Amino acid sequence: MTLTRIGRTLATVLFLGAVALQAQSKPNTGTPIIFVHGNGDDASKWIGIIWLFESNGYPTDKLFAVRFPHPSARTDDTRDEANRSSTTDEAAELSAFVTRVLIQTHAHKVALIGSSRGGLTIRNYLLHGGSTNVAYAVLSGTPNHGVQATDKNLGGEFNGKGNFLTALNSSSSDGSEVIPEVKVMTLRSDKLDKYAQPTGIAFGTPQTATNVTFEGPALRGASNLVLPSLDHRELAFHPTAFAEMYKFISGASPRQMSVTPEDNPAISGLITGFDNGAFTNLPMSGVRLSIYPIDTAKGIESATPVYEITTKEDGKWGPFKTTPEQEYDFDLEYQERHVRFYKAPLPRSTSLLNLRFMPIPHADESGSPAHMSQILITRPQGYFSRDRDPVQIDRKLSTDEPGGLPIRDSFVAKVPTPPDRLTEVTLRSETVWARSSEDFSKDLPIVDFMW
Repeated sequence: MTLTRIGRTLATVLFLGAVALQAQSKPNTGTPIIFVHGNGDDASKWIGIIWLFESNGYPTDKLFAVRFPHPSARTDDTRDEANRSSTTDEAAELSAFVTRVLIQTHAHKVALIGSSRGGLTIRNYLLHGGSTNVAYAVLSGTPNHGVQATDKNLGGEFNGKGNFLTALNSSSSDGSEVIPEVKVMTLRSDKLDKYAQPTGIAFGTPQTATNVTFEGPALRGASNLVLPSLDHRELAFHPTAFAEMYKFISGASPRQMSVTPEDNPAISGLITGFDNGAFTNLPMSGVRLSIYPIDTAKGIESATPVYEITTKEDGKWGPFKTTPEQEYDFDLEYQERHVRFYKAPLPRSTSLLNLRFMPIPHADESGSPAHMSQILITRPQGYFSRDRDPVQIDRKLSTDEPGGLPIRDSFVAKVPTPPDRLTEVTLRSETVWARSSEDFSKDLPIVDFMW
């Protein structure tokens, strides 16, 4: 064989090898994905993760998020409780949603991704006939072996010794705790998940043993991954968690870990509320929504809304066209009370921006004297800890942010800036400008971080 032929043969081998490698790493984006939120939560929690999937080429029409009308669990799963759902309620609602997605997409199977309680709902659905419809299941921060394991309240959904989890964790002959027909992955923290702690530190009782370990979310027979330094919610909503979800379902690593902006995103959603001591995802009618632009360069908020609507019985608002660099104040007015959501710019379209008409924070969340400028700072996709992620207010560290184990998703912050001027609030690389309030009973400003 001549050198020329050898060179051509080698080139052909290298080319075919490169083609094979490219084919192997090409992501599978044909499986519809359904995101399942957790206890007291809402489909809007998944906006950032859905944007990351879209930014990595996953088709928008294959991405869905279920919204349970009564997202909070009962104290005792066997007893009716106003505005709360049983394990059967949630599994039945998920079953109906999966069927709808299968019909709409003409798919044979779906992938399910659940956060916390959402993972238990997924497992309950799989155990009772749903496994034939599901190819992949990702359980993020799911308390699979309970938040605690005790002989008290055996009807509690999150009791590791309770009736529900005992049935769910009943092992097969080979010791597996998962349905064999479905590929299952669990994502857990090393030590920062508030619901996987050996003591009751997350509930203010660090001297009490929970009989649960850091490994509580792991399941025998599943692919169990540890994501160090992430808290309970970040196990579902952090970009690091997204990367593992994407790889597990598509078979390839994501190309990027950031959201690709659209030119003119269309934003819409629902307005929901709070009733009988629990959050609901039921629509509220008669709420006036006014959206005001924020000029971050000048630190001022426009007095003229760019969008206004009063919700009808369906609670819907939008679509509202925006730009990916613009911040807004989403002002909800109902019965002469205002709840204002301040958000960082929204880079992509979503129909999931559901806004809750929040109750007045409890006194122990504030502890500040009357007539002092304050802001409620929230992080729906994670928890606060000044030891890990210090919040800055007007470029100074907040002294009100809770420390220690990340267990709270909101706190009231005193601010030096009077209500007629905007305050700059920063967490990690996300900055939000907001106008404070001196009376939360009439006007509740919320800095609502995305990440």
